[in-house]
Amino acid sequence: MQRFQDKVVLVTGAGSGIGRASALRIASEGGAVFCVDLNQEAVAATVATISGAGGEASAHGCDVSDEDSVNACVQACIERYGSLYALVNMAGILRFDDTGDLQTDHWQKIIDVNLTGTMLLCRAALPHLLDSGGSIVNAASTAALAGLPCGVAYSASKGGVLAMTRSIAVEYAKRGVRANCVCPGDINTDMVTGIAFPQAMDFDLMGRIQSLSGAKGPEVVAGVIAMLASEDGIHITGEDIRVEGGTLA
Repeated sequence: MQRFQDKVVLVTGAGSGIGRASALRIASEGGAVFCVDLNQEAVAATVATISGAGGEASAHGCDVSDEDSVNACVQACIERYGSLYALVNMAGILRFDDTGDLQTDHWQKIIDVNLTGTMLLCRAALPHLLDSGGSIVNAASTAALAGLPCGVAYSASKGGVLAMTRSIAVEYAKRGVRANCVCPGDINTDMVTGIAFPQAMDFDLMGRIQSLSGAKGPEVVAGVIAMLASEDGIHITGEDIRVEGGTLA
């Protein structure tokens, strides 16, 4: 299956987790992947894996919360490949804080990366996606759909991504650009497994957001992302697709 043959896809967060899995999946289906991450060593490793498998990819370091960095990133993609077919926004950060102890700078950092960063990439990419009739796939979360204990900042950022994606979908539907979200839950990634919890965290509350079938790897989300970004998702826009093993069923 070569759904991305002769197509260019920009993937943020490509150094690890769902972003890396998405870059590998899209490259395996023939896409040229512009791999973006703040961690340049990690994203170079992703590109090396793709190249080693005979795929096409380039690495670019970018702080998605910085407007100039984002604009330079998208411009570098266009200069490298000449076009852009899809944008996959998977860059993000997660932390848990008791809401009563949440520091404003921690709140702002999560909003800046997860929400503002997603907007900046969408805004910079849209002129090129209009040219290609392309699509956007953003990372929301089950935290955008149900309460996440000690996750008020993360939940707010992902709820904002979901609302923003729906707005873009409506605004650009008649102009040929689609926009959708994936809402992962209970996925084993470094971002999740390496997280620090508040000392007084109630883990009984955390149990209510675990999947019925057990946690899975990021590749299960990457498969859905590839579908949404490809022509297989041609009549899907403004949707949030849960990939969470029945967590919210």
